[in-house]
Amino acid sequence: MKDQLEALILQMYRSNILYSEGVREFKKRFILTVLQENKGNQCRAARELGMHRNTLSRTIHELKIDVRQLRDGARRPPRSARPMVLDKKAAR
Repeated sequence: MKDQLEALILQMYRSNILYSEGVREFKKRFILTVLQENKGNQCRAARELGMHRNTLSRTIHELKIDVRQLRDGARRPPRSARPMVLDKKAAR
């Protein structure tokens, strides 16, 4: 993997890609990959990346990543459609 990374860096350098552009693209691809593996779940992705969820959320916004495309579409039903759970204090 180290050889592949070195070849990629050399290719980027020879293509006159600026350092800031390379770092931005690497961050974006790395975060996108982790988000895809976690189906868009930012809490799990942040944990795997070793960063706080708020930091990940801010970085996603800065890099203009659309997390909605990564989600599988499964969402929790609205409260009105969920089974009613009795309060433990009221059940006593």
